Amino acid sequence: MNMHSPPPQPDQAVLHYGDGEYTIMRPGKFVVCAVTGKRVPLEALRYWNPRNQEAYAGPEEAMQRWKSLNP
Repeated sequence: MNMHSPPPQPDQAVLHYGDGEYTIMRPGKFVVCAVTGKRVPLEALRYWNPRNQEAYAGPEEAMQRWKSLNP
């Protein structure tokens, strides 16, 4: 989260995304997909970008974001 990010929603976790793992900075039940805005339960979170510190709902959203960043 940075100064341009909206404040977390109630029960929204704040994570620091690393390579193959993440650290919970603020406990919660979900994160928000950077592409769709959908809530992603932490137990279902499998896709994120450590460079951009973004979570994705699934592989399609991750690929869509990758394509937008790598034209």
